Amino acid sequence: MLTTKVGDLKTSRLALGTWAIGGGTWWGENDDNESIKAIRASVEGGITLIDTAPAYGFGHSEEVLGKALEGIRDKVCISTKCGLVWDTEEGAFFFEKDGYTVRRNLSKKSLMKEVEDSLRRLDTDRIDIYITHWQSVDEFPTPVEETMEALLALKEQGKILAIGISNTSPEILSEYLEYGKVDLVQEKFSILSRAKREVLFETTEANDVVFQTYAPLESGLLTGKLGRDYAAPEGSARSSNPWFASDRFSAALDMLESWQPLCEKYGATAGQLAIAWTAALGDRISVLCGARTVEQAQSNIKGAEIELSAEDIDLLTKTADEAIAKSETE
Repeated sequence: MLTTKVGDLKTSRLALGTWAIGGGTWWGENDDNESIKAIRASVEGGITLIDTAPAYGFGHSEEVLGKALEGIRDKVCISTKCGLVWDTEEGAFFFEKDGYTVRRNLSKKSLMKEVEDSLRRLDTDRIDIYITHWQSVDEFPTPVEETMEALLALKEQGKILAIGISNTSPEILSEYLEYGKVDLVQEKFSILSRAKREVLFETTEANDVVFQTYAPLESGLLTGKLGRDYAAPEGSARSSNPWFASDRFSAALDMLESWQPLCEKYGATAGQLAIAWTAALGDRISVLCGARTVEQAQSNIKGAEIELSAEDIDLLTKTADEAIAKSETE
């Protein structure tokens, strides 16, 4: 298993994402026992970084992860997030889901409460990587200096070990870096969605910040398991992904069909090739993939173990470029 370093933490380059394990209308209901088996299979397969967030199932994902890691907590690094709250009216309105009103709040007061709630749900004494989930907005502005003051205080207390930010910009990342070390940036990224890394690359590289990709399989689109008649359920996580719109969806499926010779060459699925392509971007990349079953976990691990030739990396990139261009002209 390829590895990287997030701050002082050595982790597997492939990380397990647990958004779907939270269930709800985003992903549908889950069998928690199957989720626990998937988490444990991931650890047994060499994954040492597991990502979650309070907003994933409104605490449920964190609770399931805490149960799954009973007795094996020290084998893995846990990352969770802060800045999205639903138990207070303080903050900028973000969205409503499953009967909850979620607000953005990155104030020091809120973060100090949030970390205690996450520690309790995760049944742990520390959070290895603490990530600001979404950034402050004008409706409830919190200075980056205040947010970093809270994060650095939590680090000094030993409650968190490394600092990350998500859904950001080069300007906001640079402002965080004015006040302290940022160890990880988590952004949406796949072979079909590369813009965020391109705009952040110079800043992350210059400051030794790991770039962690979320949705590298485009919410399951790149697994190759969805037929051309598939329609994302209204209100699901996929329904807001532009690659599930009819014109882009068709272009993506055409691309996946062109991958079949490479699938045969490597004895791999399309999804595993997508993971391998992402992992091959460099040793400062962390590839975050979700799994709700043992089979999915094992499939992701196999993808991270594939070593693509430089020629095949270029070929995959070319087919994706063509799919992007086709989707933009239709």
